[in-house]
Amino acid sequence: MARSIDIGRVRNIGIMAHIDAGKTTVTERILFYTGKKHKLGEVHDGEATMDWMVQEKERGITITSAATSTYWKGHRINIIDTPGHVDFTAEVERSVRILDGAITLFCAVGGVQPQTETVWNQAGRYHVPRIAFVNKMDRPGADFAGVVNDIRKNLGANAVPFVLPLGAEDGFRGVVDLVKMKAFVHEDGSLGATIVEEEIPRELKDDARRARESLIEQACESDSGLMEKFVEGKEPSEPEIMAALRRAVIEERIVPVLCGAALRNKGIQELLDAVVELLPSPADLPPQIGTRDRQVEEILIRHPKDDAPLAALAFKVQTDPHVGKLIYIRVYSGVLKAGDTVLNVNRDLKQRIGHLFEMHANHRKPVEELCAGDVGAAVGLSETFTGDTISSPEHPIELQPMEFPACVIGMSVAPANRADRDRLSESLTRLAEEDPTFSVRADPETGERVISGMGELHLEIILDRLRREFRVEVLAGPPQVAYRETIAGTAEHEQKHVKQTGGRGQYAHAIITVEPGLPGSGLEFESVVVGGRIPKQFIPAIKRGVVDAMAEGPYAGFPMVDVKVTVLDGSFHDVDSSDYAFRTCGSMAFRGACIKAGLNLLEPIMSVEASGPEDHAGAITASLCGKRGKIQQMGARGNRCVIRANVPLAEMHNYASEIRSLTRGRGEFTMQFEHYAAVPFSIAEGIAEDRRRKKS
Repeated sequence: MARSIDIGRVRNIGIMAHIDAGKTTVTERILFYTGKKHKLGEVHDGEATMDWMVQEKERGITITSAATSTYWKGHRINIIDTPGHVDFTAEVERSVRILDGAITLFCAVGGVQPQTETVWNQAGRYHVPRIAFVNKMDRPGADFAGVVNDIRKNLGANAVPFVLPLGAEDGFRGVVDLVKMKAFVHEDGSLGATIVEEEIPRELKDDARRARESLIEQACESDSGLMEKFVEGKEPSEPEIMAALRRAVIEERIVPVLCGAALRNKGIQELLDAVVELLPSPADLPPQIGTRDRQVEEILIRHPKDDAPLAALAFKVQTDPHVGKLIYIRVYSGVLKAGDTVLNVNRDLKQRIGHLFEMHANHRKPVEELCAGDVGAAVGLSETFTGDTISSPEHPIELQPMEFPACVIGMSVAPANRADRDRLSESLTRLAEEDPTFSVRADPETGERVISGMGELHLEIILDRLRREFRVEVLAGPPQVAYRETIAGTAEHEQKHVKQTGGRGQYAHAIITVEPGLPGSGLEFESVVVGGRIPKQFIPAIKRGVVDAMAEGPYAGFPMVDVKVTVLDGSFHDVDSSDYAFRTCGSMAFRGACIKAGLNLLEPIMSVEASGPEDHAGAITASLCGKRGKIQQMGARGNRCVIRANVPLAEMHNYASEIRSLTRGRGEFTMQFEHYAAVPFSIAEGIAEDRRRKKS
């Protein structure tokens, strides 16, 4: 089957931002103006197409990333609408990995907010070119120039306005296009569909001229011919300017800034024009680089061509009540056809594609194939999970996977009745397959089943889905903080493991040192044993013993992190030494060394941004300090105070209710994981004692 549209006219874009910046509203307007839907759906009415989950409609927030496709001026635009709440950051991470370009939204009043920084950095890690769209220009306090400066200062981006706003707040009417040097006014009576071209108002002409000169300077920097014209005082043509600016955007040297008011249907068509004119197609980006497999570090390249070997990445797993397990796929090279047998490279497993779909939120349109650059979904890949690479069996390649943050909070769950016991296990397994930041484990001491996630809202949504989608009634315990343990100093320890029980015995002898590792390093392990004092084949067994011991620290039984272990010396027995003996010895040696070095209990510290009316700044600050918080920054945003602080997660339980009570319902906060830090000794002792009591 011939490709329906040239790959150069494909745009794979994501829409991302801080919570409540208007992502879903912008997506709804895009679908309306491109003719994908014929009625505007509003988030506050629970009618947004992309927020299809029951929980999304009830809460007015996006929980899961949703994909759709539409067309604008002969271009196919594959869109992924992502959540803004930090608890669902995995949805952003896996979406950003497969995008070619992104629209980052900024509130015209709020500017750069905490989650904006997070998603911006996520896009930066994967080198995704971005367009900035300043939304909500109709809000009181809207400040376009202030947001542009905020982007430059706080994100370190070369933000370049491509438009200027026509008015602000209630007087916002449209934009001045700095390339065309025309004003475009959106008529309210046509739901913004009718755009009237006007001359630039006299009071804006000087500002527009200066902004245009700056824009052309940015374009000339990437084009010597254009620079020559500019120096000679010649006016470059509009196509020349746009071609140079497009190169600069794709190379991430500039970030175009546009503006609008999605709720009032203004600025969306200009945004769509910018997507097709400035953001890259799959063919504009470097080829994908991968390896043959983890053992053979041979570098392989896949160009975005239909006649190249198949290379695709599974970026999302979704349980569908009608077709079963849906695997969302981005095809980077080759063609994926229904009925094909493909290789899951990560699991070295061949699977057969049952059906392929083009997705529109939770609606499916069957297709026969997905070509290079396409985003779609497949049925039949039952053993495929997020981050797995799909390739042709004859040409295996493993693409760069995704990295997800560790869970920071957990709670115990149990079935409300015996009949739900098996269904609960099955349901939790399916949810864990969908969400890489959700985990399930059994506590070996208490026998409880513990679920862990990114925050209270994350786990709240999981419990709600268990009851509604899977019809399993559960009893949930209070939230549990994901504590960790580490060592406080450096110590050396000698351990002998000798056991004779008749017949062949066990003998292992090791001398190790432990020392604190860098934050986030996990385990660093090395051996400096010389002269064959411990044969090389037994060194990995010592490491496995260390890993075993790290799963349950000596202080309070929490997992250990950030430790460097060095094997210095030891001995072995020709007959009695074995992998098992050295694994046991390694575990015992590590525990002994850690006790000598001293232990610290670590807790997750959250970066919290709390805001409210200015006259409540003192109350908000006092509440955060009372939670062992350390104030990082205080400022104002419009007529609201904004306080940033680092606060232990253990102290933030039910803070949403507390801040509303403090501010008479007008306060709000966001938080995201910042780092782990030592718990004060007096508090740590109480936590450890409580843990020991539960085990006994």
